[in-house]
Amino acid sequence: MRGWCVAVVIVTACGRSGFDPVHDVPLDDVRVHYDVAIDSNVLPRTALYVKASNTGQSDRFGQSIALSASGLLAVGAFQEASAATGVDGSQTDNSKFGAGAVYLFTRGSSTWTQAAYIKASNPDVTDQFGFTLALSNDGHTLAVNAPLEASNATGIDGSQTNNDAAASGAVYVFTDAGGSWIQQAYIKASNTDISDQFGHALALSSDGNTLVVGARKEDSGAAGVGANQTDNSVTDSGAVYVFTRVGTTWSQQAYIKPLTQTAGTEFGRNVAVSDDGNTFVASAPYDISNAVGINGDPTNTLAGASGAAYVFTRAGSTWSQQTYIKASNTNAGDIFGCNVSISGDGSTIAVGAYGEASSATSIGGDQLDNSAMDAGAVYVFARTGATWMQEAYVKSPNAETDDRFGSATALTRDGNKLVVSARAEDSAATGIDGAQNDNSATAAGAAYVYTRSAGQWTFGSYLKATNTGASDDFGFSIAVAAVSGTIAVGAPYEDGAATGVGGDGSDDAAMHSGAAYVFE
Repeated sequence: MRGWCVAVVIVTACGRSGFDPVHDVPLDDVRVHYDVAIDSNVLPRTALYVKASNTGQSDRFGQSIALSASGLLAVGAFQEASAATGVDGSQTDNSKFGAGAVYLFTRGSSTWTQAAYIKASNPDVTDQFGFTLALSNDGHTLAVNAPLEASNATGIDGSQTNNDAAASGAVYVFTDAGGSWIQQAYIKASNTDISDQFGHALALSSDGNTLVVGARKEDSGAAGVGANQTDNSVTDSGAVYVFTRVGTTWSQQAYIKPLTQTAGTEFGRNVAVSDDGNTFVASAPYDISNAVGINGDPTNTLAGASGAAYVFTRAGSTWSQQTYIKASNTNAGDIFGCNVSISGDGSTIAVGAYGEASSATSIGGDQLDNSAMDAGAVYVFARTGATWMQEAYVKSPNAETDDRFGSATALTRDGNKLVVSARAEDSAATGIDGAQNDNSATAAGAAYVYTRSAGQWTFGSYLKATNTGASDDFGFSIAVAAVSGTIAVGAPYEDGAATGVGGDGSDDAAMHSGAAYVFE
């Protein structure tokens, strides 16, 4: 087996001060987009280190990250401060703190280069454009959200000019035609409302023609698909919206709620969709039922913030709830559903629970041991026909209190490779398979690679930054790409001041500028 090598993509990101929609709950809500599968026999072997073209303190590059099968890397810096609009505007204007930006990089024959600098069509202070993003597998469609965008518009391409609905949220769709990126659509909910944070979660189908959008703080008490959107009786229950594209025209296909509504559960906080767009999983990490396993009782209130995940499927243009999923060891505070990912065919799902407390290690350990608070766990589920079952209970090989393993998950298209982060892991190791028992770099973060063969999961590799530093939060976001075997890991609190490709990773003069590490 060839060893792993690490490459680094570092661009500016934002500091911990100021409002951040992640901060009103634990800082573990990561933005992940999986991509096409890689051959499980192909392992990374080259390294690269990249910064943004306008690295700035507290920009928080690496908050969100995505990789396409075509060799495109997208990285969000949701606190970037330029007032530029559209594509490749002025990067030097820092007059709108927290407006946000997205950077696109392409992979050439020998290196990565920045291909585009993307801003919203209506950037504003603290809109946080780039907090979440998703790429289609062909790399020609990019969806970006701004969860604190404030327009009261509804639907597609409404008025962007007013700020009458604070933190209602918006999604921007960009397309690439012959190497030139343009904004194709400005998307709002059909029931835009203050503080809904529409777009907090995003997922695109492989062809980019189905877009799944979560609004974690939507308040409707409606139940099921296509119910009453105007009922605001269940605060922060959350909702999911599905949009489809025909040609260049977008329209809303569905407004989706779980069959049971509970205040504060934040359904739609995380979403992931299959390649064909016909299956998506959405989490409700603050679900309060003490049910375990598949299709238990969602109506009881005996396990606060234990979390849940829901699977929805589409037949034609009609969506329905297929499954309600809980952990096999449901406990209050586990936050099952802090992150979700799905395989290309929609038959494998990984669900993170960074609050899970077992001190078990690796695969299939003791789930009833609650001696390591917030050590974290990941649960893998597999579907046969329409029936789901839990396939694996996954822990890190160095599980410890407060590591928050499961902060981010990413599955390859075939579902046979799983990458999991523990953004608060403390080892000072660097690169691939270093010492896991060194706890001298608090909250530096780590990522772990697992592979599946004949239904059995095994631990493969232990990944760290090349310039590991305390509180960098390596693993806040992760992505997996096709064929090349590329894994990208974001570290939005990394402090590097370099710009461009191949800079100095040891220069920590730009606090919380952020980084993304690319393993090839």
